[in-house]
Amino acid sequence: MKTQFLTIALCFSVLTAMAQVKTPAPSPGAEVEQTIGLTEVQVEYSRPGMKGRTIFGELVPYNEMWRTGANKNTIIEFEHDVVFGGTEVAAGEYAVFTKPGESNWEIYLYTDTENWGTPEKWEESKVAASVKAKVQNIEPAVKSFTIGFDHLTNNDGHLVFSWAKTMVSVKIEVPTAKIAGESITSALEGPSARDYYSAAKYYREEGQNLDQAKEWIERAVKMAGDEAFWMIREKALIYAEMGDYKKAIEAAQMSKKSAEAQGNQAYVRMNDESIKMWTKMK
Repeated sequence: MKTQFLTIALCFSVLTAMAQVKTPAPSPGAEVEQTIGLTEVQVEYSRPGMKGRTIFGELVPYNEMWRTGANKNTIIEFEHDVVFGGTEVAAGEYAVFTKPGESNWEIYLYTDTENWGTPEKWEESKVAASVKAKVQNIEPAVKSFTIGFDHLTNNDGHLVFSWAKTMVSVKIEVPTAKIAGESITSALEGPSARDYYSAAKYYREEGQNLDQAKEWIERAVKMAGDEAFWMIREKALIYAEMGDYKKAIEAAQMSKKSAEAQGNQAYVRMNDESIKMWTKMK
């Protein structure tokens, strides 16, 4: 009898563990990504529905801090530094909190993103931006809380909050001219010393076209100068790989001298070991 009871209990436990009831989330999660100019902006939030309720002034009280959605607080991430509603904001993640009013909303970017809902203790030092936005009345009513983007140009766009018959938006300015200018300058100047160094190092490590690797590393060293002991070290390794131990030793000696001058003993030791080994192989 006891054995039968244990068997039934075990079967019930297994069935209970396997039975995972799935139902739709009342406030489903959403993610929206938008490129403004050359800057990626991402928003992660939850979307409660109207469901016949009066939203602002009742479900979401006026002049009280709101998580700006449901469940975990809304998160916004900027790829580059931006100007959010007139305030400079560094690249990174922020929690979005709002204080809805009848005619205006206050919108906050908060550096602490690990809150579930609004923070238990509000800390002004964590407010990265505080913006007032005018309420616009819209028709028809938006059934589910929505965050999106509108009025996009190469240099700015608007972050838009809408629910029921209410909409507010905040202008986000992005550094497109700066990013584009830097990109154009870099492209016109051609590959950097580090680009040539990385390409040469990759070819040597993969055993590909050592003649090309030698050409690239020589360009890198010429551009970077004698202080780039790690690049000169790579030059020595490429010559050694090609069997030219005389030039490999010369490069290793230059790398060692430069490393000594800059106090990098690790490279001094590596070059000493290589010089000793390559001298025997000449």
